[in-house]
Amino acid sequence: MDLDHAMYRPRHAEASVLHVVIRQHLDEFLCAAADRADGAGLPEFIAREFREFLTCGVLAHGFARVRCGRCALERLVPFSCKGRGFCPSCGGRRMTERAAHLVDAVLPAVPVRQWVLTLPYRLRYLLAWEHGLTRAVLAVYARALLGFYRRQAHRHGIRDGRTGTLTVVQRFGSGLNLNVHFHTVAFDGVFSRTPAGPLTFHPAIPPTDAEVANVLDLIRRRVRRLLRHRGLEPGDEGAGPDDALAETSRALAGIVGASVQGRVALGPRAGSRVRRLGDLRPSAVETRGPRQAHLEGFDLHANVWVGAHDRARREQLCRYLLRPPLADDRLQLLGDGRVRVRLKRPWSDGTTHLLFEPVEFLEKLAALTPRPAINLILYHGVLAPHARWRPAVVAYGRLGDAATAPHEPMGRAEAERGGAARSRYWTWAALMRRAFDLDVLRCPRCAGRMELIATVDDPAVIHRILAHLELPSARDGPEPAAAVPPLRDDQPAPPFARPS
Repeated sequence: MDLDHAMYRPRHAEASVLHVVIRQHLDEFLCAAADRADGAGLPEFIAREFREFLTCGVLAHGFARVRCGRCALERLVPFSCKGRGFCPSCGGRRMTERAAHLVDAVLPAVPVRQWVLTLPYRLRYLLAWEHGLTRAVLAVYARALLGFYRRQAHRHGIRDGRTGTLTVVQRFGSGLNLNVHFHTVAFDGVFSRTPAGPLTFHPAIPPTDAEVANVLDLIRRRVRRLLRHRGLEPGDEGAGPDDALAETSRALAGIVGASVQGRVALGPRAGSRVRRLGDLRPSAVETRGPRQAHLEGFDLHANVWVGAHDRARREQLCRYLLRPPLADDRLQLLGDGRVRVRLKRPWSDGTTHLLFEPVEFLEKLAALTPRPAINLILYHGVLAPHARWRPAVVAYGRLGDAATAPHEPMGRAEAERGGAARSRYWTWAALMRRAFDLDVLRCPRCAGRMELIATVDDPAVIHRILAHLELPSARDGPEPAAAVPPLRDDQPAPPFARPS
């Protein structure tokens, strides 16, 4: 038996670039932010997000003990920080868990289309703090989409067609810049119902480029009307006297404003553009793809479609919507202390990497951190929480438990989810199996089953256990294994492989 096949390998959180940079430069960053605002500093939830990240995956801050029932081998599993801002591990877990919930218990077996609405720079700044305004703009956008499908159905003789949307409010762009925009999964068609009959779904005809442009123009006009109604005309400049973010924290307002514009807020390079690396060339006119429209800073894209029975692709789409802003394998720490961030795809001007001073890097992470207790997944139409058709819609096309069983790898998901087949919350082991087909509770010694025997959070007990196992028990982690040599600002970044 090959016991090394598909075995779980614990991550070394303390040696990651992200952990090292935050650990070494957090105090410097907080002081720089406070100096910018005459000592006022950042909101407490920002500092708390950073400090709690430093506990994520670190055994010295607590862990669970699991033991094999066959050979008594034990393993320690460190606690997570459950951060909502930038933690790649917690963000990845949340992505996998919520995508599984959406596919298993929310989205019916009907075709869906992704609509992505990007907003002008100034509106991104306003929405970064004002969640009420974010929801109002999203409601305008969602009503335009629902109306588009309803009118299309009406032209084909369906009088009372209704559809639904779920939207994820994303706060980040590809370059770690603050970019509040909306990723929406809409049913690509409408439901109808006779007085005593069941629901019937009517697929939509794919929208034309002109129809996407018309929808965008409608959204733009209605959003501008909303802003005028609230006294936020597009001509207003930056952070004025009615700027709620500036009134709360001048330091965060400056960081957010710079992040929206792709500039630096703190340090000697304040006001400068973020450094770019790659085969840079002059910007060319950007071509628009099919089913994409751009108008006065608003952009609408609607060319991603998933069929009714392509469950795997639907879950992949949901993970894309819910993904965290940063992945560990995109970061490199240079020998001079700067952080190099690899872009997922090269930009149109040839940029492949961004280069940050440590404080600049932390200010970008701070701008991406959402306020506590705000919901970034919102539903409209027949998926709205109190919609009369919602129970019938989410059950549409499902075949009971048999419909989900083939998609639960290795056949133990329900037991490890703690019972209910429609539970929203998944165990860590079940998520790892769902995402990577990896059985983390399989004993690496005898292939038996490992079970939870205790959770440990008492510092004295933690210290004794780690000392007995000859593991680091201090709460300050090790330095990274090695840093790559520094490079000049004008030197192209060499390609590098993903870690195995």
